[in-house]
Amino acid sequence: MHPPTDDPALPQMVHVPGGAVDLRDDRRGTRWRVEIAPFLLGRYPVTASLHRAVTGADPTPSTSAGSPVTNVSWLDAIDACNRLSVLSGLDEVYAVDARSGEVTCDWSSNGYRLPTEAEWQYACKADTTGYRYGEIDDIAWFADNSDGRVHDVGGKAPNPWGLFDMLGNVWEWCWDLYDEEVYGSYRIFRGGSWAEPARGCGASVRRRSHPTFAIDDLGFRLARTM
Repeated sequence: MHPPTDDPALPQMVHVPGGAVDLRDDRRGTRWRVEIAPFLLGRYPVTASLHRAVTGADPTPSTSAGSPVTNVSWLDAIDACNRLSVLSGLDEVYAVDARSGEVTCDWSSNGYRLPTEAEWQYACKADTTGYRYGEIDDIAWFADNSDGRVHDVGGKAPNPWGLFDMLGNVWEWCWDLYDEEVYGSYRIFRGGSWAEPARGCGASVRRRSHPTFAIDDLGFRLARTM
């Protein structure tokens, strides 16, 4: 296993090669293909210690420093990405309109951001073809083996591209709106969590909530445009 770094300027990032991924929305019965440019993705979900070093906030004080940060909203995650970019000498990706609260993304920026859901699913599958990239007990903390709690990152086997905890442990916020016409500003999260049954921990599972929503099994993972 690879121990996570606590240095806010040097989060461990994995190069994800370009390719394509097929997405689906079972609720609407739609499928679509997305081309993926090469990008960087965090080897682990953002940890409590990294989040504290970047923001000064500790939303999960009862967990260890090496566990994924939880109780962070989508808006919290956006803010943490911008703060880490500044600390790392990179350009901020997100801008928030002071009047409307609308968040816009500069995809050409070199700073930290959330992955899109297409990027997330593509990286999670890592050229595998099944619902999961391995046997669930080997790769994920979920309801049947988590003892009802979050666990330190990196404790289960990674996917073929060296990404840990892509399934289980904590859900991970993505950039995308879920369905603006029906759900308005609701954003997508992926991956399942320590509280989910096995069926909820798969590469294609999609969930959503309001960007202010925060709970004890939802965190995020860093990405960067190359």
